Amino acid sequence: MSTLSIAQQQINQMLSMQDAMNSRVSETWRDNGYEWYRAIWVECAEMLDHHGWKWWKHQEIDVPQVQLELVDIFHFGLSLRLMTGASVEAITADLAKEITETSNESDFKIALESLASSAVTEKAFNGPAFADCMRLMNMDLDELFRQYVGKNTLNFFRQDHGYKDGSYVKVWNGKEDNEVLAEAVTQLDSSAQDFQQQVYQALKNSYPG
Repeated sequence: MSTLSIAQQQINQMLSMQDAMNSRVSETWRDNGYEWYRAIWVECAEMLDHHGWKWWKHQEIDVPQVQLELVDIFHFGLSLRLMTGASVEAITADLAKEITETSNESDFKIALESLASSAVTEKAFNGPAFADCMRLMNMDLDELFRQYVGKNTLNFFRQDHGYKDGSYVKVWNGKEDNEVLAEAVTQLDSSAQDFQQQVYQALKNSYPG
């Protein structure tokens, strides 16, 4: 199997999971007028704080947190692409091409501003700029896929366990659910056919509620 076909397979699965998650929140999500583009640029600003941009003080780049923000942005980016009306096949092909391309951009802040700029001015998800952000944070498509499936599954788990009515327990035996998730996904094989089900089961086994 070629690298591109693996990329397409992963992106196709993430698109399917995103549609399912959005539908879980609202069955009419495509008609609700949600401002996915706004969610992208707000997340970009938050990510820049985790990366550091203040020239007047010393700042360390929090790479894991920046990667986590990139995963959140990808949720919104997938949603935006699904809103275009293009077929899943076409979206998959476009994103696989954009995310596996490389450019000469070497400044993360510039790449991030390109991503935010497209969201603000075109209400669009800039795949190549996102790919630059990933590359500059040492994140390849496999890592994006692993973290995306994990976070998406956690979102489903939260919905299944009372997130909407406030009964969900976010701290599990002294650890936030995000931390439990991060430990679980590193111990599982992201190439397994039932990776998503394995993540959900691992969360279920650890949940104190």
